Amino acid sequence: MNFVTLEFATFFLLVLIAGWLLRDRDGEYRAFLLVCNVFFYALAGVAFVPLLLTVAVLNWGAVRLMARFAGRPRVRKGIIALDVALHVALLAFFKYYEFLILGLESLAGLGGLDTGFLRNALPVTDMLFPVGLSFYTFQGLSYAVDHYRCPDEPPRAFLDVLLFVSFFPTIMAGPIMRARQFLPQLGHRTWDSRGLQEGFALILSGLFKKVVIASYLSEHIVRDVFESPEFYSSWTVLAAVYAYSIQIFCDFSGYSDMAVGVGRLMGFRLPENFRSPYLALNVQDFWRRWHITLSLWLRDYLYIPLGGSRRGNRYLNLIITMALGGLWHGSNVRFLVWGVMHGVGLAVVHAFHQLRKRFGVGEPSDPVLRRCATAAAWLLTFHFVSFLWIFFRAEDMGRSLEILRRIVVFGQPGEGFPLLVIPAVAVGLAIQLFGARLFAAFVDVQERLPWVAQAVVLALVGGFILKMGPDGVMPFIYFQF
Repeated sequence: MNFVTLEFATFFLLVLIAGWLLRDRDGEYRAFLLVCNVFFYALAGVAFVPLLLTVAVLNWGAVRLMARFAGRPRVRKGIIALDVALHVALLAFFKYYEFLILGLESLAGLGGLDTGFLRNALPVTDMLFPVGLSFYTFQGLSYAVDHYRCPDEPPRAFLDVLLFVSFFPTIMAGPIMRARQFLPQLGHRTWDSRGLQEGFALILSGLFKKVVIASYLSEHIVRDVFESPEFYSSWTVLAAVYAYSIQIFCDFSGYSDMAVGVGRLMGFRLPENFRSPYLALNVQDFWRRWHITLSLWLRDYLYIPLGGSRRGNRYLNLIITMALGGLWHGSNVRFLVWGVMHGVGLAVVHAFHQLRKRFGVGEPSDPVLRRCATAAAWLLTFHFVSFLWIFFRAEDMGRSLEILRRIVVFGQPGEGFPLLVIPAVAVGLAIQLFGARLFAAFVDVQERLPWVAQAVVLALVGGFILKMGPDGVMPFIYFQF
């Protein structure tokens, strides 16, 4: 169920009303929330509800077993290893099954063997990908791994674990929560005037980003150029690259804003997922601002177990972590390229910082030089990130390389683009600079108004945003991951 629909608005209104009536009846509220979570996910694909239950059972069971063998470290290690392996197998089956079959067929072809038997012997690959699988498997797995690392934490009831894994605002595309962030709030949900106003403001913010900016850029330049770059001029292709940078930010951060806002209105505080990422001055800074919950997940559950900066080669660990992060998005080679290049970028930043420390090089003392260095760092980081989005968005490597070719060999002829793309991109960048201040100012003003006036303002702003958008709104980009 898309957040930007009348159906979701109706569903969420009923959730809010019933949740408020059950606010003092903890057991009934948890049962009601579970029904809402399962209903919400079932609308995306009822056949995959057992998969959701499987993830909850695996992690709840792993924690229960580890608690039973608290004094036997080897057994606990074996339990968590098996739990991780089962989750990896689950993701691999749905995300990389066809990729594996194609690889086996290629190997068979190189060996002069008949490749047809693979297609006949193995199940068909024409299967639907379960919506949100990557997000709720990561979320559920964190519960078991955290308990392995902190065995003093008591196991939670199965209902609590299932509520955590299936929480409907985050199940489709995050933010990726940790159990310690969510579970303590189940019985202690809090509301206050400021929190409620921030919840409504976050939903409006997400609507504006998705409905107005992301939808316009997708429909008027990004989709067509990335599908057929050979028909467009170099200027148009370059504009489309900038436009996609803004589109994916507005699309994904717009979803995150709405998810956090929905959670806030329900009495839950969800983790921040974006913090003006296009203001970053290097790749490391970018990943501290972009998809923050995934960045922290990869750091805590992949980079550090690989050795982090303490064991092995720090730079290789960074590249492996980001390569796997790229493959998390899909089995296509272009995702691997995107991840590896971000890993290389992170390694270069770390090496640069180490060299500066070794030789005692600090910031320029002259303020003009310092501002120039900051501007150059921002410009380099923004273009590095934007050009790598080409591999993320294009449907195959051939189109990715054609887009790059038309930019590098500048001056290629072709079709142009609507001039409104330029202000749309500019607004997307301005959100990075002024969004937090505008958000705080809006909430401050709303808090001072009578509740009737607050409702009128919210209705007018929401209606204006929906009026500015297209008739139909495309699904959020990260639903496919």
